[in-house]
Amino acid sequence: MPIEKHDLIHEFPESKDTIHKLKMSDQHFAKLFEEYHNLQHEVHRIETEVETTSDEYLETQKKKRLSLKDQLSAIIKDYEASITS
Repeated sequence: MPIEKHDLIHEFPESKDTIHKLKMSDQHFAKLFEEYHNLQHEVHRIETEVETTSDEYLETQKKKRLSLKDQLSAIIKDYEASITS
């Protein structure tokens, strides 16, 4: 089974420019983005068996990644709504 890409550009390809702008101008977004990026790489290494760990740990990390993605998505949507209004 192929491993899905979960980086933000693959998750939100239509918001590529917004993501870049927010990374450059919003410290909170940039911090969350970095946390998400690092967590995504960790999960990917575990899923591709470069690193080994317990299933419980992997699931915990995936839940953290999902929570960060939800927060980042909300910021992206709010920003895009503010520039179109």
